[in-house]
Amino acid sequence: MFLLRLLCCMCLVWINSPEITSSLTSDPLIVEIPNGKLRGRDNGTYYSYESVPYAEPPIGELRFEAPRAFSGQWTETFEASQPPVPCLQYNQFRAKLVGQEDCLTVSIYKPKSSSRNSFPVVVLLHGGAFMFGVAAANGHEYFMGAGNSILVKVNYRLGPLGFVTTGDRELPGNNGLKDQRLALQWIRHNIASFGGRPENIVVIGHSAGGASAHLQLLHEDFSGLARAAVSVSGNALDPWVLQEGGRRRAFELGRIVGCGLTENTAELKICLKSKSASEIVSAVSNFFVFSNVPFSTFGPVVEPADDPEAFLTQHPREIIKSGKFAQVPWVVSHTTEDGGYNAATLLEQNLTTGETWIEKLNDRWFDLAPDLLFYRNSKENIRDMDEMSRKLRQDYLGDRRFSEESYWDVQRMFTDILFKNSVPESLDLHRRYGRSPLYSYVYDNPPESGVGQVLSKRSDVYFGTVHADDFCLIFEHGRPRSALRPDEEMIAENFIKMLENFALSDEKEMMFGDCHFHNNVKSEKFQVLRITRNGCNNEEYDQFP
Repeated sequence: MFLLRLLCCMCLVWINSPEITSSLTSDPLIVEIPNGKLRGRDNGTYYSYESVPYAEPPIGELRFEAPRAFSGQWTETFEASQPPVPCLQYNQFRAKLVGQEDCLTVSIYKPKSSSRNSFPVVVLLHGGAFMFGVAAANGHEYFMGAGNSILVKVNYRLGPLGFVTTGDRELPGNNGLKDQRLALQWIRHNIASFGGRPENIVVIGHSAGGASAHLQLLHEDFSGLARAAVSVSGNALDPWVLQEGGRRRAFELGRIVGCGLTENTAELKICLKSKSASEIVSAVSNFFVFSNVPFSTFGPVVEPADDPEAFLTQHPREIIKSGKFAQVPWVVSHTTEDGGYNAATLLEQNLTTGETWIEKLNDRWFDLAPDLLFYRNSKENIRDMDEMSRKLRQDYLGDRRFSEESYWDVQRMFTDILFKNSVPESLDLHRRYGRSPLYSYVYDNPPESGVGQVLSKRSDVYFGTVHADDFCLIFEHGRPRSALRPDEEMIAENFIKMLENFALSDEKEMMFGDCHFHNNVKSEKFQVLRITRNGCNNEEYDQFP
């Protein structure tokens, strides 16, 4: 009897020990971080913890300011079960105002697993030309279906709220990039509480998100936030990324919303802070010359060097040449017809007249080309601008007219100028001034119906492999899994596995299926992995084709 009582007492002591009590009563939906406890949601095969603030709301006096780390303390459990709202934006696809100003959150998605309790981490920076987009628009069902990595999506300020600048310390700009950086710091410091491995973080982005990943990497201490970066169809050297003429646009914005003709930046800032956020963001439509052109009117800039919170004080090209950037592996890519994203809208037909914008280019090419291809503010005078327009038309069309018959060459022009030409330039600079592995791929696998068809609202035109046709296989956007071909399903699996392994590889190697990426560092030829419907193969060339 004594022995039985002794055993019972030992069992009670064992059960009530702190470690055991925690394991028996722990709730995977409850996570504790320095701000307090938060509750997520069970989604069947994974847990989600959404809309978690990483910064103080950028409203009131904090509008147009660098982000401040979230310092709130939750006295009750924070409900992290609501999908993230878009940051306030004039959305290109809806042609209307969406979102809200208080939007600086991260959303974490964690696999369920009975065999492991820690995971590598993939951080997603969404695209949208720095003007629109939302983390939630990039679906995560494909990715979480693999069940091997934690995914974190980041919201950051967009358009004038994120990037307006007067070129001085009053409105230096780049607050959207500073948001991203603060979010990366938050993830590094807190992801272990969600089961993530802080030392195994990969940052990926598409289009403006890809350019953002590259810009983040240009900070030397990015190596303390992530072990690698992946830039899909967007990098810091694309002509639409770094903006010139920001000061002029800032004062024009002020005039549009009723701040008068002031030339004083302090007065402009005070006035803009007094206006409603919706007034400021709605004013974006006044900067379009037609449709949504230019597609990015407020974006990254070189900030004044005397700003203590500056994110970017040199052109990215000069930063790379200095060698003072994070020496971590970087991947940069493009699709064979990336420019279809911008050119396809030229084929949209007027429902009344049947006329298309591509036909109007015959009379308005010199007027519209600088905005379509982003060199209006980089040329010193109109003569240089016109010479650039003339040369581009001659190089790509010769003596032919702009028409549906010449569309493919117009799309090729847009692909080269807006997305492709920057890839060999960035590869060349990084292989000359960098030390870490440098990889590249080109995606060449047209979908049955993709971005080109959606933007042109036409199904009778062949567009090839357009912007986002690869990225949507990783993070679905408008294409359900059931709509994928068998080869696309395999490619999707390989892309996701590629990211998982890249986050874990101590050798910093990268693979897609059975194909090893070849390193561009110390290589005299460009090393590019081509991904097609039939598989993948390594290509090398002296000059990009």
